[in-house]
Amino acid sequence: MPTQIMGVLNVTPDSFSDGGRWFDQSAAIAHGLELRAAGADIIDIGGESTRPGAVRVDEAEELRRVVPVVRELAGAGALISVDTMRARVAAAAIDAGAHIINDVSAGLSDPGMLSVAAETRVPIVLMHWRGYLDRADATFHYDDVVAEVIAELGDRIDVAVSAGVDPADIIVDPGLGFSKNAEHNWQLLAGLHAFTVFPQRLLVAASRKRFIASLVSPEDPGQAGEHEKDEATAVISAFAAQAGAWAVRVHDPAASALACRVAESIADHSGPGPSPWSLR
Repeated sequence: MPTQIMGVLNVTPDSFSDGGRWFDQSAAIAHGLELRAAGADIIDIGGESTRPGAVRVDEAEELRRVVPVVRELAGAGALISVDTMRARVAAAAIDAGAHIINDVSAGLSDPGMLSVAAETRVPIVLMHWRGYLDRADATFHYDDVVAEVIAELGDRIDVAVSAGVDPADIIVDPGLGFSKNAEHNWQLLAGLHAFTVFPQRLLVAASRKRFIASLVSPEDPGQAGEHEKDEATAVISAFAAQAGAWAVRVHDPAASALACRVAESIADHSGPGPSPWSLR
């Protein structure tokens, strides 16, 4: 199956890359339709920023931001993922037409989330997470980031299955940019093939994150332009597709959709011998 393109729709005033741009509900709905027209197979709608240093919004405000947008876009025929750490928001979004739960805390923030996934039988993304990023300078130690992320995701899969979630409904996400520095993120990308240890689908979410901005503009990551970050993201999307990722979560669906098609075409035409993706 071709790698799916998950388009990012932040209905927030403070997300790291496009906060405020789609905060108005009519603007959010229009942008969701634009993402779909640009090649997004899934629209990932979130009403709470998870950038480092972000302050959590209350549940009522998250519901106000998310549910009407989910309802309108689902009614227009879009496949919707709801990006939330709250069980009640996930349940309300599913009632409004959402098809997938994307929980960056893997059920750790709200233990009721796994029950919602089990009861509704919708797929759930379990992302590697080590806590809230309420401090912008929060750092975490890893001796072997790939092995540790895989082990910790495996633990969350076990907990989800014990809560009644069908293993086939679980999607794993290495959590690029969450409790990880740039070196950790690049190591995880280099080790994506290791995630085939899981029978579950793999989601890769690198789009416009700070480690990309630091590559694009090493002297001042804040000066990295969206176009350059999207170009770098598209390259990562191609590598993710080559590694067998089920989906990539991106702000620019068109660029990543084309990159994934290129990667898949190369893979389809590869003969015996070393992988054409081997750089060394």
